[in-house]
Amino acid sequence: MNKENLTALDEFILMGITDHPELQAPFFGLFFIIYLASLLGNLGMILLTKVDSRLQTPMYFFLRHLAFIDLGYSTAVGPKMLVNFVANQNTIPYNWCATQLAFFILFIISELFILSAMAYDRYVAICNPLLYTVIMSKRVCWALVTIPYLYSAFLSLITTIKIFISSFCGNNVISHFYCDSLPLLTLICTNTREIELIILIFSAFNLVSSLLIVLVSYILILLAILRMNSAEGRNKAFSTCGSHLTVVIVLYGTLFFMYVQPKSSHSFDTDKMASLFYTLVIPMLNPMIYSLRNKEVKGAMQRIWKNLCKLSI
Repeated sequence: MNKENLTALDEFILMGITDHPELQAPFFGLFFIIYLASLLGNLGMILLTKVDSRLQTPMYFFLRHLAFIDLGYSTAVGPKMLVNFVANQNTIPYNWCATQLAFFILFIISELFILSAMAYDRYVAICNPLLYTVIMSKRVCWALVTIPYLYSAFLSLITTIKIFISSFCGNNVISHFYCDSLPLLTLICTNTREIELIILIFSAFNLVSSLLIVLVSYILILLAILRMNSAEGRNKAFSTCGSHLTVVIVLYGTLFFMYVQPKSSHSFDTDKMASLFYTLVIPMLNPMIYSLRNKEVKGAMQRIWKNLCKLSI
């Protein structure tokens, strides 16, 4: 590529979700409601698991970090997307684009391994109940969230730096509604094979390793449940895993739909729909799933509501 074709970009243009002007206002209303529900739901879950004395167990420690992560990557994408619905030109500064990509990668990878940690927590609670408090000590819980955060930050920095030290061509139009790695790679003039290989290897490792931990944990949980003599014990064990299993199926189902589909049927429009689901819809659904399917969370909400009512009298 000739040097005159290389351009020092100071901003990018995001194509957004749709190029139909008549759909901008309805989409703005819809996604504003979704983002607001996600914001309130995850903030509420963080506060609830922090202040309620009955929710100070490892399970709710991990749930609090899951809510923080959901809040993180939906906020990395949501506000800018909403602004673009009402802006005349969907531009994003060069540095902001790099920052958005870095935070998104950080939070989405962290989510995979926090869900794995939650699966391991449920395995210990059901298969080794007498040793649960010993195995899942505060030190172990903090290690199970700190390591994914550090690993995710490392991968996020590598990917973002590799992309943004590359030479971009004159085209600065990103075929997406946020700065994602794959659309950005199509704008790079230099050879992207090394970056693509890094993304492919680590994406495969992250998906397969985290899912493997979840699958092994749940196979062992299922075997332990089948050995239980009491129907009540089996029902209680299933109920403690139901919410987490639902969240895992929804997230991994979306990611596998996005990354494992045949190359011939792969398109950026399909990516946009899948990305919308896991950047905005899933962060909204997770607090709802844990609130509606978890008796302890519902009990904590009722206690706080009663206390607020007493204070208002």
